Amino acid sequence: MSAIDLNSDLGEGFGRWTLGDDEAMLRVVTSANVACGFHAGDPSILRRVCARAAQLGVAVGAQVGYRDLAGFGRRHIEMDPAELVDELIYQIAALHGIAGVEGARVSYVKPHGALYNAAASNPVTAGAVTEAVALFDRSMPVLGLAGSELLVRAEADGLTAVAEAFADRAYTPDGLLVSRREPGAVIHDADVVARRCVQMATEGTVVAIDGSTISVAAQSICIHGDTPGAVEMALAVRRAVDDAGVALRPFTAVP
Repeated sequence: MSAIDLNSDLGEGFGRWTLGDDEAMLRVVTSANVACGFHAGDPSILRRVCARAAQLGVAVGAQVGYRDLAGFGRRHIEMDPAELVDELIYQIAALHGIAGVEGARVSYVKPHGALYNAAASNPVTAGAVTEAVALFDRSMPVLGLAGSELLVRAEADGLTAVAEAFADRAYTPDGLLVSRREPGAVIHDADVVARRCVQMATEGTVVAIDGSTISVAAQSICIHGDTPGAVEMALAVRRAVDDAGVALRPFTAVP
């Protein structure tokens, strides 16, 4: 692979509560998954992140999730699919309006947390996500876990499916993410993360938690902005990928 995208979940603070270093991460990544206010983020934070992304040429994506501020969107919520579609459209539209004010554009959609996991394996949830995107703007790509139900459904619905891999998360042998409740689910060693990303970008594989090598053919690699040491980790990844001769650039056009 001659080029790959590096994305991160940003805009996840709320009011006086700060989570991650959005400014620093925006100087490293090529795409920003910006929270839309339901699981994290507030209008001022969203506007500030979108403005800076526009200045730096970073692609902006709508990071949509369950309505779960207290749980940071990591708690599964059983919802009527039609209601979920409406809530996702609401979130995309909110960020779309804020981004437009700052000269940016929401150019893709990525689910967050529990919604991400549900859409990866549940066809009904995956269908609700793709329906919301298609109704809002079917030219928007859907960013999701490589090999997931979400990307299968996106392609079936005529949307652009973009596969991502995770730099700092452990994988199961069947290609899913190890639950955060399990030991070793999040990888904190920047050197290990950097080597994994080079392997993902150049070979399309990664070593799973059981030691097996699995396929993760991805167009984008995610580094979580709330992981301790996320900025240093992202810088290490960027240097390692660059040294491997792989260019970093957004997978979608930036205005």
